[in-house]
Amino acid sequence: MEKALSWEIDDISKRNNWIYSDKFSSGGCEWYAEVDPKGSCCSDHLSLFLCVGNPNPLRPGWKRRAIFSFVLLNQSGQVLFRSSEQRKYSMFCDEVPSWGFEKALPLTKLGLLEKDKLTVEVYIKVLEVVHQGKSTENDIIDFDGFQISASQVFPVANILYQDPHYVVDFKPENQWVQTKYMYLLGLVETLSKPPQSLSATELSNAQRDLTALKESGFKLDWLNSKLEEVSLEWKKAAHSSYESGIYQLEERVENVELSLSDVIVELDKVKTKSAAGAQVSSFQFIDFLIKRFFLSCFSFSKS
Repeated sequence: MEKALSWEIDDISKRNNWIYSDKFSSGGCEWYAEVDPKGSCCSDHLSLFLCVGNPNPLRPGWKRRAIFSFVLLNQSGQVLFRSSEQRKYSMFCDEVPSWGFEKALPLTKLGLLEKDKLTVEVYIKVLEVVHQGKSTENDIIDFDGFQISASQVFPVANILYQDPHYVVDFKPENQWVQTKYMYLLGLVETLSKPPQSLSATELSNAQRDLTALKESGFKLDWLNSKLEEVSLEWKKAAHSSYESGIYQLEERVENVELSLSDVIVELDKVKTKSAAGAQVSSFQFIDFLIKRFFLSCFSFSKS
């Protein structure tokens, strides 16, 4: 890998917001680095990322495969952090325009910097550049041992970084650990759906999986709160649907009663006409009443 950037940041310990480097070129592509001195997912580590420069104007289906590494140094050139050079290549695309390290350097080390200056070096080797192609949404990407689609990278990252078990350079090579994390990803995906779209079975399975994960040692209070929230919304939606069903049934009964009432009125009219001398067969009369009543009921049930 070639050194693509050497960037000196002044007063690093006093910075509270994201810091961005100037854009630079490497491997025929434009890049920039960004640093969060307060940590993008936690408050005890500095975070740093390599980003594609100006991804918006790029054509649909663009992607870049590259190996990269970060080195952080103090004013004297002492290495404070070096990302692994054995890291597998990363695929940059529309869904994932940046890669990096959430927990790069403990913030406690920033207070020991000479003159409060931090130097960031970026090394890059570009392996492939695609300017235009098919959608990369479903391209499979290796995310710290998880084989997931490009569209899942950021949701998965948000999940893993909330888990206190997740550590720097975590590699779930153990099949048991990877299986447990996949259960966790599936659980979060379920709880991300609209509550009213879930079935009672899905909620029951979610509770079962959450219990199993907690018994395995995962600290998932944040996810337990989410499940309780979704369950409450689901119950409200189910109760509302139940009340709506009861109302519809009551309305149907009322309409049937009204139809029967209409038939009784017709009966009185026929009786009156009969008393006045109208010639109506009793069979014709009964047939008329039956047809009138059931046609009214059938018409309502269709509506």
